[in-house]
Amino acid sequence: MDNQTQDQNVNKWERKTIETLLMAGIKEQKSARRWGIFFKLIFVAYLLLLIIPFVSEMIQHTPVSHHHVAVIDLQGMIDQGRPASAEFLSTSLRNAYENKKVEAIVLRINSPGGTPVQAGYMYDEIVRLKAKHDKIKIYAVITDMAASGGYYVASACDEIYADKASFVGSIGAIFPLYGATEAMKKVGIENRTITAGKNKAFLDPFSPMNPEQAAFAQKLVSTVHEQFIAAVKKGRGTRLKLEEADIFSGLIWTGEQALQLGLIDGLGSTGFVAREKVGNEHVVDYTIRPNMFEHFAEKLGTSFSAGLTQTLSSTPVLK
Repeated sequence: MDNQTQDQNVNKWERKTIETLLMAGIKEQKSARRWGIFFKLIFVAYLLLLIIPFVSEMIQHTPVSHHHVAVIDLQGMIDQGRPASAEFLSTSLRNAYENKKVEAIVLRINSPGGTPVQAGYMYDEIVRLKAKHDKIKIYAVITDMAASGGYYVASACDEIYADKASFVGSIGAIFPLYGATEAMKKVGIENRTITAGKNKAFLDPFSPMNPEQAAFAQKLVSTVHEQFIAAVKKGRGTRLKLEEADIFSGLIWTGEQALQLGLIDGLGSTGFVAREKVGNEHVVDYTIRPNMFEHFAEKLGTSFSAGLTQTLSSTPVLK
């Protein structure tokens, strides 16, 4: 091979090497730019997540200069730490009652129920605020459902309205229990729970049913049921058709049926109540909702705690 051919080969190799290096550099720059854009977007999203709750809070607390109807949502399962908790509802109610521009309050309910304690807190707070602000009426408007604890809360209001197809009622209490003793026998699992106190493993699902404990549990549930009935009777008064034997049996009715039983006062929506009952179509949302970060952290902590409790304890919880 002559010198000229060798020089050409060297030049080709050098060009190829330089091109390869340049392309690698360009690819690295593109990758770096992509990662830079990605992290910038993450940062912007993080800032938005931080800012949105504050903006929402500011909007929520911006004073309204004209007279209006305050609307407060009670949505989902009633339980501590959830959006439908006594803490959030009570704060929302107090804000509405304390605003001199509020002519009436609509509690818009869509709930299957929840814990009797949280529902009881809500009921008592509505009764207290009604007595303190007797010129401001509070209406409950049931959308899809106000069952069990949802209806418990509704019954504290001055009047209740629902759609003809809404589900209303379920005035009862439940203590769900499960037994696994037969399955344990088949699998060959032995329960070796050690307790101090004969009722410490109260209604343990991994032990045979104890008749005395079952009777005691029935008394607990019956007591909660009687409290529920008393609250509904106090709230609804003579409007209830008490001659109907099934009214407190735990059954659920449509809005049309509930109207016949005296469980509600009429058929209508939030707009209907504002327009026809209050005479003011302008509504303002007063619902206090949890901060998304706090709610996420709360849910994460609650889920972990619930999982740990189920792992360490087999005793059911009354809800």
